[in-house]
Amino acid sequence: MNKEKKFPDNKIAFWFLLPCVAGCLVFIIIPVFCSFGLSFFEWDLLSTPKFVGFENYTELFKEPEFFRVLNNTVVYAVFTTLFAVLIPLFLADILNKKFKFSDLFKTIYFIPFITPMLVVALVWAWIFDPNIGLMNYILRTNIQWLYNPDTAMFAVILVSVVKLIGYNTVMLIGGYAGINSSLPEAAKIDGANDFQTFFKVTLPLLSPVIFFVLIITTISSFQVFDLIYLMTQGGPDGATDVLVYWLYKNSFEYFEVGRASATAYVLFVIIAILSLIQWFARKNWVYGE
Repeated sequence: MNKEKKFPDNKIAFWFLLPCVAGCLVFIIIPVFCSFGLSFFEWDLLSTPKFVGFENYTELFKEPEFFRVLNNTVVYAVFTTLFAVLIPLFLADILNKKFKFSDLFKTIYFIPFITPMLVVALVWAWIFDPNIGLMNYILRTNIQWLYNPDTAMFAVILVSVVKLIGYNTVMLIGGYAGINSSLPEAAKIDGANDFQTFFKVTLPLLSPVIFFVLIITTISSFQVFDLIYLMTQGGPDGATDVLVYWLYKNSFEYFEVGRASATAYVLFVIIAILSLIQWFARKNWVYGE
């Protein structure tokens, strides 16, 4: 009898992984190295690239516009991260207590996250419309939300927080599932009230998930592009211009690819430094570290 020839498991794994690896190589790894190389060249997408060394980086740090955009990015990222972590933490604590329609509320909060950004931007553009918008109708005002430099950033941050709340809430509820229910109960038996139980028992045990949510929210906030592109295009008067959108304009509007690539790697360094700070600081507040 002829024995059936077996296909080695490692070859099967190779063919299954090949499309994913090839996609990462072509669309992520190679472009990363190419863009890093382009940050040392002057190129307008048409002529031959001209090597300029670190000139793109030095000019970047001499440009006041860069620091204005960087300031906008930091403001957006700080407030978005702050509220997109604190509000879900509060909601997760409430929704973790099984009550009537709790699952319905979880779904409602998660819907904005899975809704395409284009739809979210269009809906909120209508809500913020100064003439027929729901926001002014509710508040009985006539604020130019997206057309006033003093309020545009606030409006964009609000939209971003609403979109992120659902995902972060679900992540934190998952963290609650990993907490042994006997520990908060033991604290209450020992005389701790709800406030003390939350801050002394629940919050420390939830800190690893909070750390994860904090990291991913910070990174995504510094990389915001689609919301700005769809709602304000960096306006009014550059009030909502952020680094990734400014990078996009340098590349495809001003055709300064070298400077845009340098901006991308400055942003990479900023995110890397912040991530490392959070990573090393976790030992001071994350349970079990």
